[in-house]
Parts: sequence; C-alpha cells; structure tokens
Amino acid sequence: SGMEPLLACSGLRRTFGDRVAVEGITFHIDPGETYGLLGPNGSGKTTTIRMIMNIILPDRGEIAVLGRRGTDAARDDVSYLPEERGLYKQMQVRRLLRYYGRLKGRPAKELDPVITRWLERLNMAPWADKRIDQLSKGMAQKIQFIAAVVSQPKLLILDEPFSGLDPVNMELMRDTILQMKREGRTVIFSTHVMAQAEEICEF
Repeated sequence: SGMEPLLACSGLRRTFGDRVAVEGITFHIDPGETYGLLGPNGSGKTTTIRMIMNIILPDRGEIAVLGRRGTDAARDDVSYLPEERGLYKQMQVRRLLRYYGRLKGRPAKELDPVITRWLERLNMAPWADKRIDQLSKGMAQKIQFIAAVVSQPKLLILDEPFSGLDPVNMELMRDTILQMKREGRTVIFSTHVMAQAEEICEF
C-alpha cells in the first residue's frame, strides 16, 4: 500500500538471565489496525510491549515507531496502559488526567474537552473531582484507561485491559475499543482470553 507501518518489530529477542522471554518476534502494524497479542501469561506479551515502549531494550532485533528507530522514537505519540496498574492515590481524577496529557506534550486547554468527553463516555463524570483513593478498583481502572487515551496517541497499547473488570465494565471497555477502531485509531492489546481477541481484532 506504500503506507509506512506505524510500528515495525523485526527479529526481537530478549532474555532475562538464562530465561528466553521473547524469541524471533516479527510483526508490523499499519495505521488503523487493531492488533491482539494473544498468549498465556508468561508467553512474553508484556516483555514485547515493554520493548516497544522502550522501558527495556531488546538483546537483538529492531523496533521502529512511526518510522523512527532507536530510543528516541516517537514515544509522545504512543500511549501505554500497563497491566500493573498504579495511579497517584491522593490526586483528583481530573487533575490526574491533565497531568498525564501534559506529560505527552498536550496543552491544557486542548485536554479539558477531551477529558470531559472520556469521563462521560465511561460513566465517570460524577467522580471528576474525587480522589483516586475514593474510587473502587473498577473505577480506578477506567480512569487509568482514560489516562492512556487522553493524549490522543497515534498508537495505543493496552496490556490485559479487561483484567479485573466486572462484566458490565468489561463490555463497556470492549465497546470503547471497538469504537476507537471505527474511528481509525491504532490499538494493540494483549490478552490471554481467545474470545476477547476474536471479538475485537482483525489479526
């Protein structure tokens, strides 16, 4: 198609001591694709994501984000929802979301309408001024998701986005990802549940 892939990984290998976590991983993702990393826990999904996010480096292989290689690749355009969720407990929801958006270089006045829209979309608007530690686990997880999308990244990486959600919020999360897919956003998510991958992914 002549279109440059948004993300290209070739021949990735990563070891931890004697353990080979990732071996020979090669794939690329074009703009607008929804890509699932499917596999049991311990199969290297999080390691692969951390290499894409430049949190750890591959022993071998190459990663290009938006055509840029190396450690300064376009990380402001990539957002990551880690499986190990952690938010600043004392911060108010809206302030926290502004903080995450600004970390990615987005101006505050651009962020506020986006934050409001996402809070409404995930039924969290009434909690905008509450502190994180006043939220239930499921609510905090939805806020963490918004923190990842609020900068309107070109590539959104979700590590096990459904884990720990109740059925109602799981469906809301699935619908949200499908909606982003319809909007032409590019999403990678990892899961160990085949049915989730089949529902959402082209690949």
